[in-house]
Amino acid sequence: MANVRALVKRRKAVRNIRKITRTMELIATARFKKAMDRATEAAAYTRKINEIVADLAQADLSFTHPLLQKPAEETKVAMLVLTSNRGLCGGYNAGVLRQAMGRIHEIRDAGQELDLHVSGKRGQAFMKFEKVPVDQTYTEFEDQPGFDEVNAIASGFVKQFIEGDLHRLDVVYQQFHSSARQTPVVETLLPIGDLASEAAGEGAGGSIDYEFLPSAEEILEEIVPAAFKARFFKCFLDAAVGEQIARMVAMKSATENADEMIRDISQEYNRARQTQITSELAEIIGGAAALE
Repeated sequence: MANVRALVKRRKAVRNIRKITRTMELIATARFKKAMDRATEAAAYTRKINEIVADLAQADLSFTHPLLQKPAEETKVAMLVLTSNRGLCGGYNAGVLRQAMGRIHEIRDAGQELDLHVSGKRGQAFMKFEKVPVDQTYTEFEDQPGFDEVNAIASGFVKQFIEGDLHRLDVVYQQFHSSARQTPVVETLLPIGDLASEAAGEGAGGSIDYEFLPSAEEILEEIVPAAFKARFFKCFLDAAVGEQIARMVAMKSATENADEMIRDISQEYNRARQTQITSELAEIIGGAAALE
C-alpha cells in the first residue's frame, strides 16, 4: 500500500511540473514571435544602411569618418557579452560564454588591455565563478530590449573609439539566422570598416553614384554612427530571439519528458495496484475457505 501511495504522490508531482513547463513553453513561444518580428524588421534596415556605408567607404571622397578607420595598433579592446538573466534555456548561455572565454584568452595572449562588459545575470555569475574581472554589467535587457537603452551604450563606445580610448569592439552573442538555426558568434563592430565590406559583398554588383545634400561630409558624419548603432541594436534583438527559441525548445523537451514519466509511473502504479488487488482477493478467498 505504501508503494502505491508513493507512486500516486510522484505522479501528481510530475503532473504539476508538466503544467509549469508547458506554460513556460507557451510563454516563450509568444515572446519568440514578437522578438522575431522585431529582429526581422531591424535586419532589413541594418542591411540597407550598411550597403550605403559600403558605397560611401568605397567612393573617391577626400575625407572619411573615424569609425571607418582602423587604428594603427590595437592595444585597448572592449568586449560585450550578451547572455540571459534567467536560466531554463538549454545550452544558450553555455554556447555564448564558450565563445567569450575563447576570445578573452586570445586578447590576454596578445597582451591587449580588455574592457569587459557583460549583459545578463547568467553571464555575470559565470565570470564571477571563473574569476574574470568585469568592468560593466547590465541586467535591464529582457525579451524586448529598448533602443534608447542600447543607444546609450553604443554612444559610449563611439565616443571612446573616436577619442582613441578604444581600438576595437567585439560583441559576443547568439546570431539569429532562422527559427531553426542560431549560432553563437564573436563579431567585431568597431572599426566599422569590416561591416562595410560585408555589406558590399551582400549587395548588388555595380557601384552607385550619390548626390550629397547638404554635403557628403555632413551626411557621412550622421550615417556612419547610425549604421554602427543599428548593427549594435540588432545584436541585442538577435540575442533576445535566441534566448526565447532556446527556452521554448528546452521547455518543450521537458514537457515531453514529463509526459513519458507520467506514462511510466501510471504503468507502474497499475501493476502495483493489480498486485495489491490480487493479494487482497487471495486473502478473502483464503479466509472464506477457512470458515467452511
